[in-house]
Amino acid sequence: MTSTPTPARRSKITPEREQEFYDAVLEQLREHGYEALTMEGIAARASCGKSTLYRQWRTKPQLVAAALRSGRRGTLAAVDTGSLAGDLREAARIAAGTSGRDTRLTQALGHAVLSDEALQSALREALVEPELAAFDAMVGRAVARGEIAADHPAVEFLPAQLMGVLRIRPVLEGRYADADYLIRFVEAVMLPSLGLAPDRPARPASDRPARPASDRPARPAAGRTP
Repeated sequence: MTSTPTPARRSKITPEREQEFYDAVLEQLREHGYEALTMEGIAARASCGKSTLYRQWRTKPQLVAAALRSGRRGTLAAVDTGSLAGDLREAARIAAGTSGRDTRLTQALGHAVLSDEALQSALREALVEPELAAFDAMVGRAVARGEIAADHPAVEFLPAQLMGVLRIRPVLEGRYADADYLIRFVEAVMLPSLGLAPDRPARPASDRPARPASDRPARPAAGRTP
């Protein structure tokens, strides 16, 4: 008679010790990228046995996903301001709170996110799906309040708009997307695409602080080659 293998039991570790593991993962990711990240290297950085990591998280992708989730300073699930405009604005503030760290880590994951199915699945489960569900909840409340139609064609693009501009600004301008930038994007692009006006007056352009010339990236003149 063949006995059924007993699943490995997860030992209890303190939240402080767990965070040490996550910090080791994130440090290794930033320094070396995902491909060079190993359970051995994480164990050495966290001063623990490799078996401890495997008991807790089973695989490298699951450990990476858990570490990324631990580094977030807020989720969209708690957002409920009473209006869709307010919800999107608050979502922008939350996204801006981890803009720099999240963007650097996304860059560190690089090609692995697309080529490693296990990593992609772990990240979707830990990070992406909860945020998509939060967007769905925002829209559902807006539909129930009569703010937008349930079949509005712009709804499906809301997550891509906010998350996309968050990731692309460093590429275009060499700066991370802060709260002011993302909120202005919400009010200038996302709300008009839904047929909504901001639920508070937008600041006139004359009231906004001028962007220092030294902060503006140099752009080559059209038709001129270096």
